[in-house]
Amino acid sequence: MKVVNFNPQEVTGKILLGLADRSKDVIEKRYGLKGKSKTLEAIGQSYGITRERVRQIENLAKKQIRDSEGFVQYAQQAVDELENLINLLGGIAEQDHLLETISPSRDDESHLYLLLDLANPFYDERENDNYYKTWTTNVNNRKYIQKSLNHLYENLDTNEIISEVEIIKRFLDNIEDDKIEGSVNEDLARRWLEISKKVDKNPLGHWGRTDSSNIRTRGVRDMAYLVLRDAGEPMHFRDIADLTGERFGKKINIATMHNELIKDPRFDLVGRGKYALGEWGFFGGTVSELITEILSAKKSMTEEEVIKSVLERKMVKESTIKINLKNKKLFTQDKETKKYSLKK
Repeated sequence: MKVVNFNPQEVTGKILLGLADRSKDVIEKRYGLKGKSKTLEAIGQSYGITRERVRQIENLAKKQIRDSEGFVQYAQQAVDELENLINLLGGIAEQDHLLETISPSRDDESHLYLLLDLANPFYDERENDNYYKTWTTNVNNRKYIQKSLNHLYENLDTNEIISEVEIIKRFLDNIEDDKIEGSVNEDLARRWLEISKKVDKNPLGHWGRTDSSNIRTRGVRDMAYLVLRDAGEPMHFRDIADLTGERFGKKINIATMHNELIKDPRFDLVGRGKYALGEWGFFGGTVSELITEILSAKKSMTEEEVIKSVLERKMVKESTIKINLKNKKLFTQDKETKKYSLKK
């Protein structure tokens, strides 16, 4: 859906007409209006002048554009539309998403950036460790939205991952409605989340802190963890490899997946080739080790009770449990009660 009624390239073409050739060339190269943007130094070398002189030419050219009748004549409608759009977004918008919203064409982006940079209603904040570059028409809103994003990050546990619905709810709970000018809703909250560098979503759509491997996955193990967590039940390593490759768009070697799962304490081998997440409470050791743990707590149990307890924490056949119970070096059975206990 088209959100503006002007052609960015036509507008910038018209407002540059009154500039001297070199001034126009400097603006076009600095903003990348006809190709990639160039540095002050690169432009200076092409003209045989210093980078500081290029900066002076650029600043003077932008002042000439702002003060010209052509800017009012050709760009004012565009500026008004851009201002109205950013106001609708709560007075603040992350640059890349704003430009994509206005036009899907990469060719238009540099022209839109020039218009935003030239017009007085817009204030930009440079990208830093916490936020992506933003454009705003409401400095007050920007201040309190960023404050709310900070609180959201601080209140998330390091490795916590939650749904988009939940992250939006928590974000809205952190926003002080009385401090924000205009209405606040879920759609705006979703857009404001795009501003933050410290809270984001992973390729599977889970949200959390970007300093967590659950959000910024660093390898096969992290991806497998998320896939298995979504599945909610133990899976064979072949199936984990296939599903991980499908969900993340990567080719995963089955043997590599098996080796990675074995080495990671987050995963427990709970059956023949089947893995579960350690947090699920399954047992990762051998069947005899699990029986030993169970009997250490219960003292004595019938065969049926042992089998039930083992199957709650490990995916094995009943016959395997029965065979392990016959290990006389570890377990003994009372002849009268038929109950098993640890051998003393």
